[in-house]
Amino acid sequence: MAVRLNQEDIGKILEIHVSERLTKQDYEQFVPEVERLIKEHGTIRLLFDMHEFHGWSCGAMWADTKFAFRHFRDIERLAVVGEKKWQRGMATFCKPFTKAHVRYFDRGRIDEARAWLEEELVAMK
Repeated sequence: MAVRLNQEDIGKILEIHVSERLTKQDYEQFVPEVERLIKEHGTIRLLFDMHEFHGWSCGAMWADTKFAFRHFRDIERLAVVGEKKWQRGMATFCKPFTKAHVRYFDRGRIDEARAWLEEELVAMK
């Protein structure tokens, strides 16, 4: 499976773990969950974990573009976790397409990414 979702106990945080190549069908799987959380919480925080990830199909790139425009203001924080130089660059590239605070974390620092996403939420719980 190219996509695995994990919702954190806090509720406003969704982890999206991707590997291989994302397809349009993968977006059809996880976008409804993202939209459900947005409807429930107003805004959410995402961890986008790329492990052995090789990019997007053309259909997935279009789905990603539509997602970015539709949810420009709905994501508060986006933690991009990767293991390759181009993935670090992707975190910078996506900043103009979202109001989210975006930070990149190397794969070995995924716990720091989770802690950053949880900041200020734990006190609100």
